Parts: sequence; structure tokens; C-alpha cells
Amino acid sequence: MSLEDITVDDIDSEAPLFNEGLGLDSIDALELGLALQKRYGVTLAADSEETRQHFASVRALSAFVAANRKQ
Repeated sequence: MSLEDITVDDIDSEAPLFNEGLGLDSIDALELGLALQKRYGVTLAADSEETRQHFASVRALSAFVAANRKQ
């Protein structure tokens, strides 16, 4: 699946970001993590189980950013 063909309305906020959900891979995760750090000032540990939980779905990632963003 190509992300360029997906609209916001196509994304289920509860669906997994990786594998069967949006189908993101490790490069996508790195790019997304860097973008979140730059845009919102959040800190993510690359290889932690906690980070994997934050990247479980759009909703989980959104909750993490909302709770940890730098103003």
C-alpha cells in the first residue's frame, strides 16, 4: 500500500501503524520519530518497549505526543 494514495479519512486511528495496519516499516518509524521530535520536541528511545507501545496506532502516538510535547 502506498501512503501517497491514503487520505486522512482512510486511516483508522485504532489500526496498527506497522504490518497489517498502515504497513509502515522501520525507515518509516525513524522518519516519523524524527519528525515528531522536531515538530513537538518529544523524546523517543529508539529501541524501547515503551516506544513500541507509543507507535502501536495513530491514537496511541497522538496520546503520547499530547502528553509529552514541549510548548
